Amino acid sequence: MQGLFRAVRSCQEMAKVAVLRHSLGGDPAKMKKLFARLGCVTSMHQYKGLENTTVADVLRAKEGQQVGPWLWCRSDDIVHDAAKKMAENNVGSLVVLKPGDKQLIAGIFTERDYVKKIAGDGRPAKFTRVGEIMTDENKLITMSSDTNILQAMQLMTENHIRHVPVIDGRIVGMISIVDVVRALVDQQGQDVKRLNDFIKGNYY
Repeated sequence: MQGLFRAVRSCQEMAKVAVLRHSLGGDPAKMKKLFARLGCVTSMHQYKGLENTTVADVLRAKEGQQVGPWLWCRSDDIVHDAAKKMAENNVGSLVVLKPGDKQLIAGIFTERDYVKKIAGDGRPAKFTRVGEIMTDENKLITMSSDTNILQAMQLMTENHIRHVPVIDGRIVGMISIVDVVRALVDQQGQDVKRLNDFIKGNYY
């Protein structure tokens, strides 16, 4: 159990320090002072990997998720069909494209949109268009594939969003807060291995 607690604490420290390091521009003096104040025991050199990790790196790590029709729907699609596509592909959001053959973005459709505007408002999913309940393009937040993973995390937390389309002139993928957390956790090495061993039942 002590190994589990150490692993969890290490992951928590990593997320906390990574955000602080990024927001302070990596100033060593400021970081050292904050480390002492917050009681962080992890040294700064462990976070250099995150500074060099981009959204493109995270997308490459998502095996078997090449860009394709599973990633989007059209604004005139039926909500029931869009929700079914999300369930079949195990994703929490779809980029919404405008009607037609071109990839012109109209907004984003997420699980939250479904819960609040279909289940919450009692609308019939089979008779509602995606465009009626999606998050509109003027409120849509996107990022490019060369965005640093710490910037991505900051963008998501500041705007209280869990899914962000990745656009490089065209749709190249979707990144979620789960992907960001996984990138953080991947830096933990042996601590994460001990945590996984515990979850898989290798600890009594």
